[in-house]
Parts: sequence; structure tokens; C-alpha cells
Amino acid sequence: MIDRILILSVFVVASCGLAYELIAGALSSYLLGDSVLQFSSIIGCYLFAMGVGSHLSKYVRDGDVLARFVDIELLVGLLGGVSATVLFLTFSWLAAPFRVTLYALVFVIGVLVGMEIPLVMRALHARSAKFSDLVAKVLTFDYLGALAVSLLFPLVLAPRLGLARTGLLFGMLNVAVGLWTVWVFRGKLARPAAQVLRGAVVFVLLGAGFLASDRLVAWAEKGLFGDEIIHALTTPYQRLVITRWQDDTRLYINGNLQFSSRDEHRYHEALVHPALESAPWAQRVLILGGGDGLALREVLRYPNVKAVTLVDLDAEMTRLFSTAPSLVQLNKAAFADPRVTVVNQDAAQWIEHGDGMFDLAIADFPDPSSFALGKLYSVPFYRLLAKHVAANGYIVVQSTSPYYAPQAYWSIVRTLEEAGLHTWPYHAYVPSFGEWGFVLASAQGRFAPPTAYRLPMRFLDAEVTRGMFIFAPDMPKPAVEANRLNNQSLVHYFEEDWHRVIR
Repeated sequence: MIDRILILSVFVVASCGLAYELIAGALSSYLLGDSVLQFSSIIGCYLFAMGVGSHLSKYVRDGDVLARFVDIELLVGLLGGVSATVLFLTFSWLAAPFRVTLYALVFVIGVLVGMEIPLVMRALHARSAKFSDLVAKVLTFDYLGALAVSLLFPLVLAPRLGLARTGLLFGMLNVAVGLWTVWVFRGKLARPAAQVLRGAVVFVLLGAGFLASDRLVAWAEKGLFGDEIIHALTTPYQRLVITRWQDDTRLYINGNLQFSSRDEHRYHEALVHPALESAPWAQRVLILGGGDGLALREVLRYPNVKAVTLVDLDAEMTRLFSTAPSLVQLNKAAFADPRVTVVNQDAAQWIEHGDGMFDLAIADFPDPSSFALGKLYSVPFYRLLAKHVAANGYIVVQSTSPYYAPQAYWSIVRTLEEAGLHTWPYHAYVPSFGEWGFVLASAQGRFAPPTAYRLPMRFLDAEVTRGMFIFAPDMPKPAVEANRLNNQSLVHYFEEDWHRVIR
């Protein structure tokens, strides 16, 4: 019976250990971007620390194995449990030491987790367990625990509980293992009452943090965003935060500003109208991304548009912008229009397997700050997209800033050309972002900027439109490569460009 309890403890502590690793990786990706780099460096640091912990476990005396195992469970439960909350607060209020705090926590937690399994194996071996059976059982439950949390974390825990509460929940599980070990082996421990008291205190602290986590995260995000937060949710794909100050509503995805209601009309008019005004025959429009419905709002202004398909990965994003009254007002209830079909699916997969044809396709994705996003700006993606657009139709791509990120911008232009399309690069000034870039592309090779608009505009007119297609001398075109999937040069260009800006 006791051996089974120890084996079950292995399952729980393995789940907790991987959970802390996933939380650190996800949180750093949200806050710092570049998910590949963040997860790779955190996994490397964590595994190295576990190796250090395994080595240190040999210095625990045989008579102290159970006592030290309990102490480690309480300590890893406390540190791992509060890790996400501490990192949120550090990034929001003390941005400078964030990376130091991140890797220090990952290393310390990794050392403690690395000591757990060797101590459990020693405890079981001391009970005369056959070594081959011991190793097989311990490692089996260790891997099963890792599998369980790796499935639960993205599908249930992160989207429903959030990162902070998930960390606190697993912290309480670690403490529960420690307290259960004290109860089962109380006759073999020197000071069981003291360990129970410490465990109870830690458990209560973690439980209080679990109950108050929403307020703690809201306070942290207020320090990060400054304005009043009116909506905040973690989805399986991203962290969405919407703020308001006076008449300004702003959307942040993973901490990055996506729009300000004060000037988003400039961005979305520039994104939509030069192409649609030049295609009065357009009846079917495809929007990739744009889950806020703002580009959709502009498209629906044209009576000749009969059907719009909007493909956005995040169902929570489209749900929020189709139900929250203030956001519905902002996009003028675009999602309720009977001409609109919403598909919540990865755009690359939808493009590969879909069979619809469109007169205009608008790619309104977030900037290519990670390899997951970079694939949506690649040569294969644009070739697939072009197959869904009529020969005389147009493709418009949101393309980051030609002023602040010239390599990234012109790489997108080069990528569209590599995909066999004619391109017309242009840009517009959006106060919240500065000079921002777009690319209009077509297979037919004919386009002229509109000299008038059928619809009233807040920003665009003939003169402004003409100027958008002219690049000043301080926005030169550098020599860059097209973005291919095997190297994703665009992501590297993007990082280099913006690193120079913020340095």
C-alpha cells in the first residue's frame, strides 16, 4: 500500500514539474514574443537544473530521505505555485529584472524537481523493492504524469483557469503530496508536526492566492497597460486584454497593441478601401485574421459585396467581439450581418483544404514575431492563397512598418513576388503605430490607386491615397530574401528591425 502511495506521488509531482515548465514557457512567450526561443531556452535551463538537482540528491543522508522529500514538496509547491503571479508582477512593475527573475525561478524550481524522483526511488529501494521493477514503475508514472499535464494544460487549464491559477493549483498539489507523505510516514519522521504546520501555512497561502489571482493579475496588467481593463481572457492561443481610457478603447494581444479606437479607422480604411474601390465587381471577400471585426466592418459597407468569409483561429476572439456591447458598437455589429460566415480555424489549414473562390482576400494577421505567425507570410502560403482569388482579384496584406522594420516589410513584398504575384507596396500614418505598411498584390498585374471613393471616408481621399504609394527617401528598399518555411528569414528580419528600434 505504501509503495503504491509513493508511486502515485511520482505521477503527481511529474505533472506539477512539467506544469511549471509550461507556465514559464507560455508566459515568457506572451510577454517577450518569439515562442520558439522562449520555450527552447526555458526547457534547456529547466532540464539542466533538473540534472543539478539529481546530482545534489546524493548528498541527502539515507535517514533523511523522507523528511527532505517533504521539505522539497513544500518548497517547490510554494515557488512553482506563485511563479506565474510573480512573473506577471515583475514584468508589469519592474520590467528590467524580468529575464533574471524568469530564469532564476526556472532554475531553482528545476533543481528542486530534479531531486524529487531520486529521493522517491531511494525511499522505495529502502523498502527492498527490486531495482528493475522500481525503475520501471517510477519512470512509467513519471512519463504518464507528464503526458497528462501536457494534454490538460493547453486544452483545459490555461484557457479556463489562466496561467496564474494553474500554477497555484499545481502548487497546492505539490503541498498535498508533502502532507500526505507526512501522514503516511509520520512514525519515521523526526518532526512530523512541524512539517504539517509548515505545509498547512503554505497550502493556505496558495489557496488564498488562487482565490485572489484574478485581482492580482488585474493589478499586474494595470501596471503593464496603464488604462482600465474592461476585458481580459486567456484563450488556448493568446492573452487578450482590452482597455479603455476616456473614449479610447485598445486591444492588446500577448501584450502587443493591436488597435486604438481613436485611430484604427486610418489603418482599416487603408487596408480595405484601395483594393475594394478598385474592384467594383467584387462580390465575395475573404478575410484572414481580423477577429476584431473592424476590417469586416469596412468591407460590409459595399453593397456589391454579397458574401464575406472570415477565418480567425481564436473562437474566443470572435465571440468577444460579437457579444460585448462596447466592442459590437465599435465594429458596428459586423458579425451579425447575414452576409458573414465565421470560420474558427488555422488560416494555413483552411487555405490548404478550402475550395472557395474570392474576388478579394485580406490578410490581417498579427506581425510575424514568431515562426507560428511567420508561416502565414511565406511563399507556400501566398501561392495557396492566390489559388483562391480570381484572376482579376486582389490580395491585401498587413505588412508591419516600412519605416521601423524595413527588412521585414520588403521581405513580405519579395515573398509575394516570389509567389508569382505583382505587387503595389503602400503605407499610411497611424498615430498609435507610426508609419505602417501594406502590400496590394494581384496575379493580373493591373492596378492604379483610386482617385475617388464611392463611400464617405474619415481618412482617405484622392491626394492621401496617391501619397500612400510613394515612399520617401528615408524609407529605402533594402536587399532582402523572400520568406520560406525552411528558414523563415522574415521572422529574423522582424526581430532585427524592432530590436534596433527599442535598443
